[in-house]
Amino acid sequence: MKNNLRLRILTIALFACFSLSAVAQKQFGGLALYTVRDDMKNDPKGVLKQVADAGYKYVEDAGYSDGKFYGMTPAEFKNTLSELGLEPISSHQGGITYENADQTMADLKAVGFKYLVVPIPPMGHFKYYPETKSMGMTGGAANLAEILNILGEKCTKAGLKLLYHNHDFEYKKDADGIVTIDYLLENTDPKHVNFQMDLFWVTKAEASPTAYFEKYPGRFIAWHVKDMDEEGKFAPVGNGTIDFAKILAEKKASGMKYYFVEQDQTFNMKPLEAIKVSHKALEEIGFK
Repeated sequence: MKNNLRLRILTIALFACFSLSAVAQKQFGGLALYTVRDDMKNDPKGVLKQVADAGYKYVEDAGYSDGKFYGMTPAEFKNTLSELGLEPISSHQGGITYENADQTMADLKAVGFKYLVVPIPPMGHFKYYPETKSMGMTGGAANLAEILNILGEKCTKAGLKLLYHNHDFEYKKDADGIVTIDYLLENTDPKHVNFQMDLFWVTKAEASPTAYFEKYPGRFIAWHVKDMDEEGKFAPVGNGTIDFAKILAEKKASGMKYYFVEQDQTFNMKPLEAIKVSHKALEEIGFK
């Protein structure tokens, strides 16, 4: 009787270990939490659990305000992610300034983030033009490069790494005939400043991601992976026209260490459903 009981307990334990192992094997890739920003306002811990359950391994934050992440202190946010098996990799900091940089960086370190990402030209230089539904900036490329170099050195001293995230306008000529991203790549110090390439926006600008990998190898440490439908709108990964397999083949030249699914708008699909569709496609394309 005792032997049978021990055998049953052992069988259950082995099954549990196998099940956990199977789940762990399916967890890969990252999610930019901007995708689920509205859901995160109401139930951040519940949403993060769904992100983990969808198979994502790491996350990028986009909800830092007043020293808290989605209403949680750095310690609380770190513990929540740890409990769910999610790794904090990067944090979008559109409100970064010289004045708040030290505290912001200290809070990122307290959570365990590796990268501070500047998602738009900071300190009031980003511009959105509703009449044309387009984006741009003031101050010029040289000014932005100077800002990034200063913030990049601060990040290095704080034990973080700085990345700049693009939209489409940085890949087009400005009023002075300067392609902003080219200027930034050539005038920022790679010891302190590198880049997060948003594959959708590069495609929108009619530029070639792989051509940039070849010209500026090793500078694109992270990617935003989101698809584009035939109308030019955001789409779940695999439901659009971008050839991710071709881009992924040049991962080594890029320098990519992390990638994040992001979909700014999901239209007729709920964000928490869209991220499941994207994650399934990642595996089919060959992302790991």
